[in-house]
Amino acid sequence: QVQLVESGGGLVQPGGSLRLSCAASTFTFSNYNMNWYRQPPGKERELVASISFSSSSTNYADSVKGRFTISRDNSKNTVYLQMNSLKAEDTAVYYCNAVHRLWKSDYWGQGTQVTVSS
Repeated sequence: QVQLVESGGGLVQPGGSLRLSCAASTFTFSNYNMNWYRQPPGKERELVASISFSSSSTNYADSVKGRFTISRDNSKNTVYLQMNSLKAEDTAVYYCNAVHRLWKSDYWGQGTQVTVSS
């Protein structure tokens, strides 16, 4: 079983920045494609950003392009989401998701709250 633990959430003002981290409990971390999802209050879960196992490919939702950056450090079993120019619409619970690149098994973190408000 892969355990994912998110951290770095909190309360920030509009225009501020925040970096989320997701630490995985497996030494085969490099075999997983990683995703960040978010779920705003009262809304459906949505995919925010993705990164391939080798970091050779990244994808972003249109709403965060140019503001968010996903990255990973396989030596630390950690994926990051750097969030800049935050807006109130970014308020949500953010979830880390791991999908094995071959077997397609997936795992979820517990989520971390991000609140953007003045």
